Amino acid sequence: MSSQVKEQESKVFALLAEYDNPAKLMKAAKLVNRAGYTKFDAHSPFPIHGMDDAMGLKESKLGWIVLSHALVGFAGGLALQVWASSIAYPINIGGRPFANIPAYVPVTFELTILLSAFAAVFGMLFLNNLPKHHHSLFNSENFQRVTDDKFFICIETEDGMYSEEETMKFLEGTGASHIEQVYE
Repeated sequence: MSSQVKEQESKVFALLAEYDNPAKLMKAAKLVNRAGYTKFDAHSPFPIHGMDDAMGLKESKLGWIVLSHALVGFAGGLALQVWASSIAYPINIGGRPFANIPAYVPVTFELTILLSAFAAVFGMLFLNNLPKHHHSLFNSENFQRVTDDKFFICIETEDGMYSEEETMKFLEGTGASHIEQVYE
């Protein structure tokens, strides 16, 4: 089956615009954000300082997820040890207190770190909708250069403002050197 026939049968996933340098990508990201597009992403071979602001991204929820699990680990570790030593199995040796808080520090610390680490890893996977074994952008031959020397903006067809002709004209106006449709 030829690639043209396959493309005609497939659904369009997005428009992919290629830029030659990070300054053009930053400018384009600001323009796309100001235009009101919400389902778009910028791709570059290295992190670009200020891109989050240019794209209008919100603060990540991951910090709150990690903090909540850290507090659960801290409270759970402390509560378990206090319960075990003073309620379930109270042993008074030499007049020591049943709740000896300094002795509980290592376990409490370790549970805090353990649950924080699990929350960071699994929270990141959940928030990024991972694992994904394939993304439609990998169907583009040009997109392979994103790891070398090219910069891209992808506007998905699911965006409420997406119109194939108008979005194509808009991306041409942002200074893109090449624009293509990406199929699912």
